[in-house]
Amino acid sequence: MTSAQPEKTALVTGANRGIGREIARQLAAAGVHTLVTGRDRKAVAEAVEELRGDGLPIEGLALDVLSSDSIRAAADEVARRFGRLDILVNNAAVRVEEYGKLPSQQPLHQWRETFESNLFGVVEVTCALLPLLHASPAGRIVNVASMLASLTRHSDPESYTYSATFKSLPAYSASKTAVNSWTVHLAWELRDTPIKVNSVHPGYTKTDLNDGEGDLDIPTGARTGVEMALLGADGPTGTFVHLGDVLPW
Repeated sequence: MTSAQPEKTALVTGANRGIGREIARQLAAAGVHTLVTGRDRKAVAEAVEELRGDGLPIEGLALDVLSSDSIRAAADEVARRFGRLDILVNNAAVRVEEYGKLPSQQPLHQWRETFESNLFGVVEVTCALLPLLHASPAGRIVNVASMLASLTRHSDPESYTYSATFKSLPAYSASKTAVNSWTVHLAWELRDTPIKVNSVHPGYTKTDLNDGEGDLDIPTGARTGVEMALLGADGPTGTFVHLGDVLPW
């Protein structure tokens, strides 16, 4: 370990761009030593260089959520450098389906690709880093989900999710529903510990994942994730939230 440890250390997956990068920026601006991770080392380095230009406590770390070797190596590096992890934000995700198709028209290989990144990657990263979160006096796990995870909203004709546009993303939606289920299960496992586990809906944010469409800018889309990462001891666990509102499962 280094001789002078930061007060808090966070790791954000898929943080070289979009909401993940902005979550990292906002956490660092709040004084948290933040590890920006991603599978593309060059993109991570470029993001870190820009964020450090603002004087933020940011470091880069290669982490491919599809690679067990990469996940283990990242966990080992965090253990060696810091001895613990205070905040984990599982943000890395893909949307590979094409808009405009019916749910049954989306090919099975896209379901597999989606679940590998959006669910299995989240579970494997979390389990690898869980011992380090236990070493924190107040560990926080934030799983970035989506309103498309909500079966209640998907079944509501008044919801924007009840549309041909969003019904063309069955694999993405189902993967985020599964992330919410993982959140509930893990929160139960950790209920008697200081660790809090929550899912967040960023909002319909203008990112590459949404082809630039959306209602919110990226700083606003990152806000909920940051708020849940910085929860106090009296904060909730096992919830699904957006900007302070609890959302239906």
